[in-house]
Amino acid sequence: MAISRDGRDLLIAPSILSADFLRLGEQVREAAEAGADLFHLDMMDGHFVPNLTFGPPVVEGLRKVTALPLEAHLMVLRPEIYLEELAAAGMHRVIVHAEATTHLHYVLGKIGSLGMKAGVALSPATPVGMVDDVLEMIDLVLVMTVNPGFGGQSFISHSFKKIGAMRELLDRNGASHVRLEVDGGIKAGNIARVADCGADTFVMGSAIFCKDPCQKVFREIYKSLSPGG
Repeated sequence: MAISRDGRDLLIAPSILSADFLRLGEQVREAAEAGADLFHLDMMDGHFVPNLTFGPPVVEGLRKVTALPLEAHLMVLRPEIYLEELAAAGMHRVIVHAEATTHLHYVLGKIGSLGMKAGVALSPATPVGMVDDVLEMIDLVLVMTVNPGFGGQSFISHSFKKIGAMRELLDRNGASHVRLEVDGGIKAGNIARVADCGADTFVMGSAIFCKDPCQKVFREIYKSLSPGG
């Protein structure tokens, strides 16, 4: 079900970190059938953030169960060392944290040279201006509305203002090609307000991979995003 705002299609990106890994293939298929537009893979190295998750072999496995685009959210130090393996595994786009590398321009260029789309993630305390000098190199910017790498957090309320500021920055610079993605604490109850602030791509984990069937969850999401919802 396609929903648009201000001429931009709204995309739902389930985060597989919240899925049951004993049923990962099954749950990915269910989410795809229910309406997922792409899948978000949180990859953590235990250094940039405390937790350690999964690597390229999981990407290879997912490629066998879904044709939908996959995006890697690299919460890692030295993200450049993972890029070639991710490209070989079938990754569609890679998001790196502005805070995790001192050579952001170089890393984004390498992502593009490997045939993947590039994105920049900003942690809650990182200002939107961090993307000013790389707008022509990126396909998306990811605004974190929780602190990366820590589970069970609630949406940080002042993030609404930051999302709006990022939308203003993109529009002011004519960066219509850059999608504005938001990650952290998004659910049916607040997704419409996030969209109203200018976001067009929504990472959702526990809100999708929960006890309710995916079809029901996606109906609630679409209802919230629809005019008058």
